[in-house]
Amino acid sequence: MPTPEVVTFGCRLNAFESEVIRRAASEAGLNDAVIVNTCAVTAEAERQARQAIRRARRHNPGARIIVTGCAATLAPQRYAAMPEVDCVLDNAAKLRAESYLRMAAPHHDPLPARGEREGPAAQRCEGEGQPRTRAYLQVQQGCNHRCTFCIIPYARGPSRSVPPEDVIRQAHAMVESGVREIVLTGVDLTAYGLELPERPSLGAFARRLLAEVPELPRLRLSSLDPSEIDDGLWALLAEEARLMPHLHLSLQAGNDLILKRMKRRHGRAQALATVRRARVLRPDVAIGADLIAGFPTEDEAMFRNSLDLVEECGIAFLHVFPYSPRPGTPAARMPEVAPEIVRERAARLREAGAAALALELRSRIGTGGEVLVERPALGRAGFYATVDCPADVTGIRAMRFTGVAGGRLIGEPA
Repeated sequence: MPTPEVVTFGCRLNAFESEVIRRAASEAGLNDAVIVNTCAVTAEAERQARQAIRRARRHNPGARIIVTGCAATLAPQRYAAMPEVDCVLDNAAKLRAESYLRMAAPHHDPLPARGEREGPAAQRCEGEGQPRTRAYLQVQQGCNHRCTFCIIPYARGPSRSVPPEDVIRQAHAMVESGVREIVLTGVDLTAYGLELPERPSLGAFARRLLAEVPELPRLRLSSLDPSEIDDGLWALLAEEARLMPHLHLSLQAGNDLILKRMKRRHGRAQALATVRRARVLRPDVAIGADLIAGFPTEDEAMFRNSLDLVEECGIAFLHVFPYSPRPGTPAARMPEVAPEIVRERAARLREAGAAALALELRSRIGTGGEVLVERPALGRAGFYATVDCPADVTGIRAMRFTGVAGGRLIGEPA
């Protein structure tokens, strides 16, 4: 049976939400639909989304075209006015099953649909078809900060957290379905709990989750703001083996003046101190990070601070974003770096990231650890690296790392 086609732009959270959308649309019977889940981070992301909408209509003349995501939330009428589009859903409505049930009705409302900005429901994603051994669980939505390059708070609203009881209920169900690693995700994960009645910190919440779901072997956290990591989370990293030794930090830059112009809440010294503390508490920890190349006003010396940060922090899992102006943000009014320089700096950052990953992987040769097999012959180490495994290995297995090939570790059963 055909399933709805979902075209995704933007962040990992959008990719996660696309699977929720696919499931809800399929259950509503919208199997002929093409759903475009847009991103609003840059004007280029919006251009690509509009291009994808027109292409979807050309290739699927009889399909129902539904547009959602951050760009559609910020400018619903702009997308509703496109002749190719049948319906527009905002970020709240896109995660509600009733949105798709309403569209499946004989006389659905074609106008932009808005959901209420109430607390989010615990959303789970185990992928299409059979359940995955590793899955995402959304526990937080929105953001209270106003970084100068980012328009996402306007698209996703203020920070809202899923009550711990709802998350724990979903976690139990996921484990029962075969999931062995849960990745907690959100727009600003370290803001978890700030608006809940008991104000649980992310560290306290993660500790409770692990205590109340003892059958869950592995818990991983998505991107963390280094200025918001609470003491409880540091203690959990040091004490709890089921919390994976992998921190992905939202750093964005390694120069203090650029960080100030970004309106970030940390400086270069705090980034370095965060990584040092993590390595002291958990010596096997691996570090990931996001960095933006070519932010407005960035000169070569400022960029060099970011480039050097990759080596100083040992950022093995680096995500590089070439800066692109987003109309409506303060950064879009700042003096821009020439596009060719932005591209060149992004390439240099990626080269530094590849070198850091190679160094990290080589340092693990001769060591061992538990590997979660995600699909035949491919697994994931606790510190996040992918591992080539023997084809007959399944589940979570203790392995010894014997070499590196193609950016992956080679694992043999211990």
